[in-house]
Amino acid sequence: MPYSIQIRHKAITLRKRGFSIKEIAAKLQIAQSTSSLWLSHIALSKNAQKRLASRRILGQYKSIQIKKIVKDNQRKMMEKYSLEILSRLSPSKEFMKLCCALVWWCEGNKDTKSVKFTSSDTTLIRNFLYFLRSGFDIDETKFRALVHIHKYHNDLAQKKFWSEITKIPLAQFYNSYRKPNTGRRFKENYPGCLAVAYYDAKIAKELEALYNTFSKLGASVNW
Repeated sequence: MPYSIQIRHKAITLRKRGFSIKEIAAKLQIAQSTSSLWLSHIALSKNAQKRLASRRILGQYKSIQIKKIVKDNQRKMMEKYSLEILSRLSPSKEFMKLCCALVWWCEGNKDTKSVKFTSSDTTLIRNFLYFLRSGFDIDETKFRALVHIHKYHNDLAQKKFWSEITKIPLAQFYNSYRKPNTGRRFKENYPGCLAVAYYDAKIAKELEALYNTFSKLGASVNW
């Protein structure tokens, strides 16, 4: 459809003020292709260029925010779905033993004279000990712990931190091992690494047998 000369002049004025081709087309209700044809030759002032730049930044920001909202909603949906699955499981002693065996096999020391587990991940340490304590009859006095720390750590503070995480008394902690450190690298909020040992060969052998049997049977088991 033909557009009036007044519409074209308005388009040129808006362009010189720093409006985008798309904005002008929407504002004047004209085709975007027409807006581009009319305005592609218009030289933009510095102020107009600044406005267009800020609009692009704003558009990128909005795009990032939308993606974040979508991602957060997807995460919440998956967490809700996971919660539904977990609520249907029966947390029997046998189930806890199996969970303990799988986690232990990923991060534990495979010495079957004792159960050993090493990690700097507090959640992983806490969950492993929960499975171990829930699946087996545990003698708490058999636990020992060794903290691996750097030069910049406070020894007692880190021991107290890990004692709180593990519920293992400080008296059952060995002297900490200080890792060689040049002082050039500093990991903020790094709690050090913890090696937990539970001295019971029978439980260590049972964990190994559980994992080996489970991994061999796999999908062939008729659950």
